[in-house]
Amino acid sequence: MIISNNRAPSLDEFKDLVANATSLLNDDATKNAKYYLTRNAQLLEKDVFNALVNCATNTKFQNTITVVSGQKFPDILAAKYYGVEVKSSKDNKWVSLGGSINESTRVEDVERIYLTFGKLTDPVEFKSRPYEDCLSEVVATHYPRYKIDMNLDNDETIFKKMNISYDELRLSDNAVGEVIKYYKSQLKPGESLWWIDNGDVVEDVTASMKVRLWGTLTKTEKETFVRSIIVFFPEIFGSSPKKYERAALWLTSRHGIVSTSMRDSFSAGGTVNIVTKNGVFKNVPQIFGNIEAFSTGIVKKIFSTHESVLLEMWNVTKIEDNRISQWIDLATENCKLKNCDATLCKEILTAIFT
Repeated sequence: MIISNNRAPSLDEFKDLVANATSLLNDDATKNAKYYLTRNAQLLEKDVFNALVNCATNTKFQNTITVVSGQKFPDILAAKYYGVEVKSSKDNKWVSLGGSINESTRVEDVERIYLTFGKLTDPVEFKSRPYEDCLSEVVATHYPRYKIDMNLDNDETIFKKMNISYDELRLSDNAVGEVIKYYKSQLKPGESLWWIDNGDVVEDVTASMKVRLWGTLTKTEKETFVRSIIVFFPEIFGSSPKKYERAALWLTSRHGIVSTSMRDSFSAGGTVNIVTKNGVFKNVPQIFGNIEAFSTGIVKKIFSTHESVLLEMWNVTKIEDNRISQWIDLATENCKLKNCDATLCKEILTAIFT
C-alpha cells in the first residue's frame, strides 16, 4: 500500500495529481507497451506509485508518498483523507471486481477515493475516476463485492439504482442488509438471491462447492430437507403445478441440491390413513403421512428457525407466539389437495399436533 502523510492538499489538488499521473502513465504506455503487457496487478501498483511520485514534484505532495505493506483499501493514501485504488485487466475491457461492500479493510479517515485502472492489452491504456462513479452492481464471490466498470454512466451506478449515496451506504450500520433489500425488490417470480440470506441472520446453509442430485442424498438427508420444505413452503398444500418451484429453488440456491421430481417426495404412495388420539383419517393425501412421521422434527424446526427467516419464507409481517397454530393456518389457507379441502386439512393437522 502507498501512503501520503501530507494532510494539507485540497481535493482539487489531489484530483489534479491523479489526472497528471494517469496522463503520464498513458504517455509512457504508448512508448513502452511491451513493458506494461508483462505487468500484473501487484507490479502495476508500483508503476502507479512511481507516476504519482513523479507528478508530485513541486506540489504539496512532494516527498510525502510512500509504499507500505498490508492488504488495505485503498492501495494509495494521500493527505490522510484521499486515496487511490489500483485495478487492472488483461482482457480488452474496462471491468473488474472491486472490494467488498462492507469495506472492512478501509483505512481510517479516508473520505474520497479515486480508481486508477490499467487495461493491460494492446493498446495499453489507463483511466482514473472517482471510485463510486465506477461501481455498477454488487456481485458475489465469497462475499458481496462491487463490480467495476470504468465506462459507466453516472446515472447507472449501483447507488443511483438504490437511491442512496456511496457514503450513506458505506457508513450505514448494515450495508449488506441495504443491498439485499434492493436486490430482493428487483426479484421476479422464480428468482432467488442464491448468494446471501437475511442480512445479519443467516439460515443454516449446508451447501458445499459441489452440486448434488436429490437421488444421491442419504435417507437422513432427504428426511431433513423434506421437514424443512414442509415448514418453509405452505404452498405445497395447494394444487398449482408450480407449487414446488420455490422449494426447488431453495434447495438448489441454499444447499446445492437439484431435484428433478420434487413432487415424488411428497405425493408418492397416493393416500394414507392417519391415526391420532383425536380420530382416524382415512385415504388422505400422502403429505399428511410425511407430516405425521416427522411431526416431532417439524415442531423443532418451526421453533428453532429464526423469526426473520420465517417472516420471509411464510411471507407474513409477524410471527405469532403459537408458531404451530400459525403454520397450520398457512397450510390451511393454501390447501387445495385432492379429496382434502381446507376444513379437513386443518382438522388433520390440528389432530397430529395436539
